[in-house]
Amino acid sequence: MRRGWAAWAMAGVMAACQPVTTRPPYPAVAQAATAEIRLPPREVTQRLAEALQADSIPAARIMLRDAWLETPWFDPATGRRARHRPIGADAVLLRAWADPTQPGSSKVTVETVYRPVADASLPERELDRQVPRNHPVAIKVRAALQDLVKRYGGPPPPAAQRPAAGPEGQPEAPDQGGQDEGAPPPAAPPPE
Repeated sequence: MRRGWAAWAMAGVMAACQPVTTRPPYPAVAQAATAEIRLPPREVTQRLAEALQADSIPAARIMLRDAWLETPWFDPATGRRARHRPIGADAVLLRAWADPTQPGSSKVTVETVYRPVADASLPERELDRQVPRNHPVAIKVRAALQDLVKRYGGPPPPAAQRPAAGPEGQPEAPDQGGQDEGAPPPAAPPPE
């Protein structure tokens, strides 16, 4: 009896160690739109879903825990679910992923794909192509990302552009150039 309990306990531990996510098992297509936004992944996913919905792009799945969303195949002209097989640029699907970059910031990647052909010999994912930049949905996606950057901020400035901190955490004063060229450098303070 004791042996059976140990086997169940070990199975529970093994199940708990398995990474479980609802995210698709593949990355976004290479030409997907990206932006860094000063919001945590879950929050930026929610804000992006709201912005897309307001612009007639319907989300079918919004997974805040895993920070991604997906639309159904839809008609870009109407925003309604596609009633035909998704072949051609008149049926698109949008997926967005948010990944943490720095504390409080996320990199948002949004792909807007279509399938130019049907080919039963290939996995469906291999048929997905990013819509052109001038496609109506691609334009809406870029506008939504730009609006989120304006509202919440983009990436923080690089550390190299920030002023260096002095000994007490205050920015150092810029060099005034008051030292003569031939004069010896000032003496260093004695070590403590």
